[in-house]
Amino acid sequence: MPPALKALFAQLAGWACAILLTRAGWLPPGIWALAGTQALCAMVAAVAMRSARWWLLIHAAFAPLLVVAGRADIAPAWYLAAFMLLLLVFWTSFRTQVPLYLSNHTTIGALAALLPAGRPVRVLDLGSGTGSLLRGLARLRPDGRFDGVEAAPAPWLLSRLLGRAADRISVRRGDFFAESWAPYDLVYAFLSPVPMARVWHKAEQELAPGALVVSNSFPIPGRRPDEVVEVGDGRATRLYVYRVTDRRASK
Repeated sequence: MPPALKALFAQLAGWACAILLTRAGWLPPGIWALAGTQALCAMVAAVAMRSARWWLLIHAAFAPLLVVAGRADIAPAWYLAAFMLLLLVFWTSFRTQVPLYLSNHTTIGALAALLPAGRPVRVLDLGSGTGSLLRGLARLRPDGRFDGVEAAPAPWLLSRLLGRAADRISVRRGDFFAESWAPYDLVYAFLSPVPMARVWHKAEQELAPGALVVSNSFPIPGRRPDEVVEVGDGRATRLYVYRVTDRRASK
């Protein structure tokens, strides 16, 4: 079941549980008892459906925040503006289960060290966000070509504006699985555990032997990395490095 649908069912279950307990007289009067019970029941339902842990925080806060917002007398237009902003930033994250992650400067330096030396390189960033990784690599490797693919409108537009002066950076808006990865020496992914098996399948199909797939924080399931780079930053980042082999030669 998609995570967004699980969240909807958990919220409905939470409200049903809270209303039934209220009608049975098992809850004290007041909106806060209803909201607290709804939050607790929604969390239990989310656990039963094996939702990711961060969904529990959302379920815990959702009903209480509704109460707070209802008493704050905020104009409806502000809610619409907040929704539109979140939509522009996160776009299809609810479906792809890939949130917006940004790579720090230490990680960019560690990734640059993995690039082949002595020749021009081409790098593809899957879900390139604001383009910070591309701009950092372009400064460290002036002989390279750095492309990104981003689906969310706001990060894509920001990356275009910030990288417009660099002719070696290109950021396209769209689905990176629909793009060809064949020309690249290295494909970088800072996504989530969900799409990593599909990332590796596409890499095996399209990348040339010797090309690298580097995943920030999320290993490819069922495959041992050829190298694990301990970045040494504040969040203890790990880069999982996979080298594409010639499948025909291995048969």
